Order: sequence, then structure tokens, then C-alpha cells
Amino acid sequence: MAASGGGNGVVVVFDFDKTIIDCDSDNWVVDALGATARFDDLLRRLPWNSAIDAMMGELHAEGRTVEEVAASLRAAPLSPRVAAAVETARALGCELRVLSDANAFFVGAVLDHHGLAGCFSAVDTNPAAVDADGRLRILPYHGLPGHGCPLATCPPNMCKGKVMERIIAELSCGCGGAPAARRRRVVYVGDGRGDYCPSLKLTEMDYVMPRKGYPVWDLIAGGDRAAVRADVREWADFEDLEAVLLGIVAECLTSEHDDADDDGGEAAPPAECRALPATLASGQEAILPKAVHVPN
Repeated sequence: MAASGGGNGVVVVFDFDKTIIDCDSDNWVVDALGATARFDDLLRRLPWNSAIDAMMGELHAEGRTVEEVAASLRAAPLSPRVAAAVETARALGCELRVLSDANAFFVGAVLDHHGLAGCFSAVDTNPAAVDADGRLRILPYHGLPGHGCPLATCPPNMCKGKVMERIIAELSCGCGGAPAARRRRVVYVGDGRGDYCPSLKLTEMDYVMPRKGYPVWDLIAGGDRAAVRADVREWADFEDLEAVLLGIVAECLTSEHDDADDDGGEAAPPAECRALPATLASGQEAILPKAVHVPN
């Protein structure tokens, strides 16, 4: 992946399934290749990450190719609003990353197809590789002895919270590993149960964007609201995702500009903010109440 600029002090971390694409990539591939019932049977006996690896082995044994897997992924639904949000955030100087419980082959196939791979500086996801026989292997991100996170929302193969802690530690260091004068802000965008743990690692200077009506929204809104220190901004569809994300970026750019204004007066928004629609440049209000239960 090519490095993004990161010059505006904002790092946007995206989940992948049901966030960048509007489906679960594992289920999408399995359904497209006619293996839904067999995958369901594997899930009765194996953890998800092990089941999708076993499923790739079964498909390979019956003659299905890696190219067929990639072709199915190229048809996965990705909204043009998501592509626009990614490209605009990068153009405004954000660093973009992916943090996903999918796998490197699936994520790469989709991002490459849509011309978005170069927008992301890093992808943290389950490793994947094609072996010498042409069989796709999918491995756990956290191998034995596991990640040790006590939260039941984290699957055994990956704790996104542990990864987020590492990302924040990296962002807290300046050049040469010395402490940075000011850590860059993180915006985390996700939808699933596994996105709850990384949300808990963010601080008051950060933002979390849970997809409304999905498990992470339910966990945040229906649980201990004080446990999530980040500013919570919901999104319901991909038009929302674009508007809310770019609104946050505009807020951050304006905040940085105001902090740098030695005169103490009201500063004009930087050029990047003025280039956005007025409804975005003005920012978005926090719209998550303290305790609202929304069904999954």
C-alpha cells in the first residue's frame, strides 16, 4: 500500500466489511461460489477464521481457482460515496488505514479493483497468501497463544483494540521514535462487534463513527456510555458516512487552524475547509445520546 499524506493531523481508520463495502466479504465469496451450506456446516465446528480457511481449501480441491475468488470480490458492492469519501479525505491530507477482520487477499482484491489501494498507508487484517499449489490460505492475525483480550466482542483470531493501541502508540511518537509534541487525531469508522474494543482505546481528542443499527452502535449506545471517551458520530448509509467523515475532517482542520492563530481572534477556515460544501465545513453535532438501545 502506498503511504498517504497524513499532513493534516487526522488519521482515519476504516473497518472493511459493511463499512468500505456493503457486505461481509467472506459470506459474499462463499455465496458467489455456491458454497453457502458447506460454509455454514464448517462454522458449526470451527471458529470463523479457521472456517473460511477450510472453505478455501475445499473450493480449491474441487477445482475453483484464486482468480474466481478475486472475480467474485470485484463484484462486491462498494458505494461511490465511500470511494469519494476516501479520495477526498486523502486529498485533504488525512492518513488512511484499514483495520479489518477480513483478510489481506479479499481486502486487496476490492481496493485494487476500485483504484483505492494507494489511498491507504497500512492494512491490518488477517494474513492471506496463495501457496505453491494455488490454494488460498487465510491465517489468524493474532496467532497462538492468542491476543488475551477479555472482551467477548473480540474474536479469538483478532483483537482490534490491541491493534488500535499500537496505532495510537505509533502516532504518539515523532521522528526517530521520540514523543511527538501532539498526537494526531484518530477517526475510527466501523459497524461490527469487533469494532467496539478499538473504540474503547480512543481518547477525548478522537472520534468514533459507528454504523447506526449495527452491533457496534448497539454496544456503544446501550452499554456504559462513559466507557467510550471519543466523540461519537453515527452514520446510517454511505451518503451519511461521506458527510459525517468529511464534516469531522473539516472540524479538525478548523480546530488546528484556530490553535495556531496567535492573535486569539476568530480565524478564517483554512483553504481545505473552504473547498468543502458549507454543510460539511460547519461540522456535525454529536448525535449519540447517553443511552439509547437500538436493535441489531
